[in-house]
Amino acid sequence: MERYVAFLRGINLGNRRVKSPELIAQFEAMGFEDVATFRASGNVVFVDPDGDTEAKVQARVEAGLEEALGYDVATFLRSAKEVAAIAARDPFDAKAIKASKGKPQVVLLGRKPSAKAKKAVLEIAPDGDLMVVEGRELHWLPTVGLSETELDTKALDAALGLGTTRTAGTIEAIAAKYCA
Repeated sequence: MERYVAFLRGINLGNRRVKSPELIAQFEAMGFEDVATFRASGNVVFVDPDGDTEAKVQARVEAGLEEALGYDVATFLRSAKEVAAIAARDPFDAKAIKASKGKPQVVLLGRKPSAKAKKAVLEIAPDGDLMVVEGRELHWLPTVGLSETELDTKALDAALGLGTTRTAGTIEAIAAKYCA
């Protein structure tokens, strides 16, 4: 049985409010077990007792949430092992992190970007921001806070496909609590 973390895009933003007990109930109704949420930002940890492939689990989650909520919820699924590996990465040195007014971010992507997409991302990065693509993640160290960044998120989505962003600290906390 595989433990997964579903990183949901756009949950608890605007009119899309879903309380943790409701989200847990929806995942349990889809047949998942040992379901927990982490913070109110669309992070759901669960076990798939059926042993389906990651693609089938992701499709099941997206279809189940759309049926329950009435709108499409882009889902970025990672195994517990993958989350632990993401949390262990240190793409930026301590000096760069200390010099930044922003926090290290991880953009979880649906697929591994091509070389062309990686190049496009570097071209749209605001001056001074650091960006490293590893696997299906973009590690980003903005020079400012997210509310002040000049990063064109629509251009980012165009280059890499849809993604969802979490602080590296959130990924590390999820890994420590659920993926050890």
